Amino acid sequence: MAGEENISVRNRRSTYETAEEKEDLSKRHEADRSFPQSSNGHVDVDHLVTRKMQLLVEAEQMKPAFMQQIDSHFTEFINGLIAKSVQLEFSPPAFSAMCSKKDGGFKSKELRAPPEHGKVFVARKSVFDELFEVKDIRTTHHTFIAFFIMIILSTLIVDSIDEGRLVVKFDLLVYAFGKSSVVASTWLYMFLSTLTVPYGLFLLWAQGYHGSSHKTIRSAFFGGLFMIFQIFALGVVTTYIVIAYHLPPASAGIVMLEQVRLLMKGYSFIRENTSRILSFTPQKTNTVQVPKVSQYLYFLFAPTLIYRDAYPRNPTIRWSYVATMFAEVLASVFYLHYVIEIYVFPAFRKYSREHYVRGLALCILHTMLPCILVTLILFYLLLHCWHNAFAEMLRFADRMFYKDWWNSTSYARYFRTWNVVVHDWLYYYAYKDFLWLFGKKFKAVAMLSVFTFSAVVHEYILGVSFGYFCPVLFFFYMCFGTFFNFIVSDRRKGPIWNVLLCLTLGLGITMVNYLYSLEWYAHRHCPLKNPTFLDYVKPRSWTCHLKV
Repeated sequence: MAGEENISVRNRRSTYETAEEKEDLSKRHEADRSFPQSSNGHVDVDHLVTRKMQLLVEAEQMKPAFMQQIDSHFTEFINGLIAKSVQLEFSPPAFSAMCSKKDGGFKSKELRAPPEHGKVFVARKSVFDELFEVKDIRTTHHTFIAFFIMIILSTLIVDSIDEGRLVVKFDLLVYAFGKSSVVASTWLYMFLSTLTVPYGLFLLWAQGYHGSSHKTIRSAFFGGLFMIFQIFALGVVTTYIVIAYHLPPASAGIVMLEQVRLLMKGYSFIRENTSRILSFTPQKTNTVQVPKVSQYLYFLFAPTLIYRDAYPRNPTIRWSYVATMFAEVLASVFYLHYVIEIYVFPAFRKYSREHYVRGLALCILHTMLPCILVTLILFYLLLHCWHNAFAEMLRFADRMFYKDWWNSTSYARYFRTWNVVVHDWLYYYAYKDFLWLFGKKFKAVAMLSVFTFSAVVHEYILGVSFGYFCPVLFFFYMCFGTFFNFIVSDRRKGPIWNVLLCLTLGLGITMVNYLYSLEWYAHRHCPLKNPTFLDYVKPRSWTCHLKV
């Protein structure tokens, strides 16, 4: 019986194999019959070429849907990895002690969320670096470089013909970046004080916190010392140096930006490490785990405002990439100089001979494209070249300093993607903390408070850098920015909204640049002998007749 069963199984297998072979042969014969053959039995080559072209067309039609599916699956895969990494990081006892199974969250408002509850750093490239890997986008980048080179060469040739000699004017750059020794010494003071004072205060507070019988008083005392340092030693002293030494706009802007950056970094260091000390249990370990000085020092130079003990790191440093980024920084500064010298200054010279309202309209129309170009160059200089250069030198792997804000169809998305570095700080330390204090019912109030805080800081930087108070940016930010953020929300889709965003954004940038420049010229050419407080607050361009 067993032998008969084996024979029957072999017969069935041979039958199946024979049937499969017959099916394959029939398919081949059908494929051969589908192609017309010549008289000698060969397949028609023209028909093969035509069929190949049809297959290519079908493949191109299927390509977008296929790439969209791949992109969605890849995004889900990455999000899953990030979620798993966050869950793994939440597993230590420090976090378990802060959570309650009954609540499903944190025990009380006495302890805040740990650092891992916030931003997760992932190794990734900048958007432009990814785009430049595409040949067509890289060619577009080279076209812009050639365009700016032609502008500089044409200016030099025209000036040499008019003057009879080669004229290279760098008066604007020399003036704007003047008093560099004061800038260097001021930066050194800010950096050393930020390196020593916040870390020292935190170390003293952390080492004696759990052994203290008055923890609240101790925390309030060291917290007050930290706030005094932030406000007076780093804030007031630096601002006084800028005003007392009459630093020119670019030099003053460098000092003020560094001041705000170090203030935000110091706060992030204290904010992120406080939960570590509060969740520490002396029964398990006798030593308090505080960050090392090297970790804090690395954070002060890293292109991020969110503190972590460790970041994703690249294995090597591409010094050729660093040299390229700094070369583009230098080139961008010269491009800014020539655009302002060629297109912006002549508009003000025309304005000085026109009626106020008519001259205002003409000057805005003449400077719209140059002002947008200046803004784009500044964005590329700071958020791409400068940040990537330092990230590469520090082997900092997370290069998401900005996103594709140019594809935004809403102002809400534009504000989130224009400057991711600052947005992360505002989101986690202003917006999220506001909701932590007052509840999730006040999301609109939290967003408005973040807008107000951001507008005040921007106006503070510009006011001190230029040496006068002219709240143009604050007005546009609070009025139009808030209005468009709530009205033109993420629900708006379609290319028409992207066009409207670009138009309104370009017009707003032009108005802000124009009004600040106009006030700058008014203060330069219409000085007051004995100015009062109202003279500093009231725009001087309203009463000054410019003669540039």
